[in-house]
Amino acid sequence: MTEIAPGLILRGPRPRLADFRFAAFDMDSTLIAIECIDEIAALAGVGEQVAAITEAAMRGEITDFRESLRRRLALLAGQPESLLERVLQERLRFNPGARELCAALKAAGLKLGLVSGGFTHFTRFVAAELGMDFVRANELEVVDGRLTGRVRRQAWGDVVDGEQKRLFLLEHCERLGCSQQQAMAVGDGANDLPMMGAAGLSVAFHAKPRVREQARVSIESGGLERLLEALDAG
Repeated sequence: MTEIAPGLILRGPRPRLADFRFAAFDMDSTLIAIECIDEIAALAGVGEQVAAITEAAMRGEITDFRESLRRRLALLAGQPESLLERVLQERLRFNPGARELCAALKAAGLKLGLVSGGFTHFTRFVAAELGMDFVRANELEVVDGRLTGRVRRQAWGDVVDGEQKRLFLLEHCERLGCSQQQAMAVGDGANDLPMMGAAGLSVAFHAKPRVREQARVSIESGGLERLLEALDAG
């Protein structure tokens, strides 16, 4: 383990940017500075209860992401769908360096994927802003303008958990005709570990201790663009 610059940890030799063809990103607390479900809950008046479950899941104390999501969504049942747009307009902001990193990776020829245990209402916006090529996220069920506390089933399944993130990375490597070693995965929480473990380069961004310990690159201060400092661009 080497601190190649203040707040930037690299384990092993410096990877070459030219060796990668795909980058998969988590969204909440990685590309954006919020946990969307926590912000929805705050507007709904159940913020503390939902945030406590989110934190326990991120630390890996609740190991079943599906269960943690079910418990949090149940607290939002009956809330107006309009809360989603309020979070998007009033609270969502990108983490420093997100736009710069994505632009640099795309300029280097990589395809980008966004895979999130969050919700399609937010991933659509983030993906469009950052030029993502592939997106997978949970779709909240809405009936008569109100959240039901459940998610809708989609073609790939119903809930994006850690295993679904791993499958997303593998499926898109196959689609692009590249190996897992030619993929990088960027995240911050316990449910990002399966895809990070499957990728040739695992990147932790201001992550939980368990995630930092297992990542090849750990960005512990500064913005996402610092990943470029850890890569050999030659």
